[in-house]
Amino acid sequence: MRVVVIRHGKVLYEWKKWCTSAEFDEQCTLYDRAQVDTASIYVVASDAKNIYISALDRTLQTAKRMFGDVDFKITSKLNEVPLRSGFDTSVRMPLWFWIAMGRIQWLTGNKRQPENRNQTAKRAGQFINMIINHNDDCTIVTHGFFMHTLIKKMKKAGFKADKNRVSYRNGEVIVLRKK
Repeated sequence: MRVVVIRHGKVLYEWKKWCTSAEFDEQCTLYDRAQVDTASIYVVASDAKNIYISALDRTLQTAKRMFGDVDFKITSKLNEVPLRSGFDTSVRMPLWFWIAMGRIQWLTGNKRQPENRNQTAKRAGQFINMIINHNDDCTIVTHGFFMHTLIKKMKKAGFKADKNRVSYRNGEVIVLRKK
């Protein structure tokens, strides 16, 4: 079984460098609604019968550019790990602070975040079980932070990756195989 995992294309969005908690939450929402730079996405020929994408629009934009107007299988199991501000304040903090705080809270299971690490792992595991049960080659278009959990869980399920990364660039392709 061959699975191609692709990170969505570059999002055309300029984040504010300093935000209050409310502004950061708004920035996250606006980023989720932003367009993708289709010029940065390479067209790919795929013989996979199943192309899975997340429910967030940037994966649909990426997949349409890469594969044309085919029937994609949309699932929220591939959505990016949601992020929100770590606490409420009207004081402006740097963007990197809000992102780091939110990801630390995700890691430690803080209820402020919409999803924690265990929930993300469970969601990824459910998706992996589904594709293993179908036992067909497939392509997945998903998100950078979520890819870490997805690929780690795929390796635990017996998949071998063609490359290992600390971070995944927009449009990057990782091929995983399972015998």
